[in-house]
Amino acid sequence: MVSRNIASDLLLIAILTAFQVFILNRIALFGQYIPVLYPVFVMFYPFFRNQFQFLGLSFLLGLCVDAFLGTWGINAFATTVIAYFRTIIFRTSTDTTTDFFSFQSIQWTQFIFFIITSIFIHQFLVQYIEFFKFDRFFEILFNVIVTSIISFVFILAYTLAFKIKQKV
Repeated sequence: MVSRNIASDLLLIAILTAFQVFILNRIALFGQYIPVLYPVFVMFYPFFRNQFQFLGLSFLLGLCVDAFLGTWGINAFATTVIAYFRTIIFRTSTDTTTDFFSFQSIQWTQFIFFIITSIFIHQFLVQYIEFFKFDRFFEILFNVIVTSIISFVFILAYTLAFKIKQKV
């Protein structure tokens, strides 16, 4: 288990924000799809930690990204929503009813489904709040799907590089 405290959480938020803003936002795949990696903080935050602190840190992460991108709280909202519903997403992804959660105890297919569901909800909220118009509904939905797939690849690479499934 990785030992984490508030200082290491704040450092991780700073690193993820900087990586997202200064590196990933400069990568526009196919000219318009920008991968997101910062929601990994929310997805892989330990389940046993203080939930109020977790929601506050998730909001802070989204707010930091918003401050650099000038998106007026959209990322803060989306990040806080997936933080709030993370337990429900995890239970739905794994078909578990116990109160003990661990990524080590689930299969890879359940783990991948959890990541895909979380990133899709995050991207859905960000894209539709920022760009929503009824006449562009399917265009935005396509953008959400493609961005979610690209982000999934980046998050899976992050997961494999840092062996998240074995640690959390």
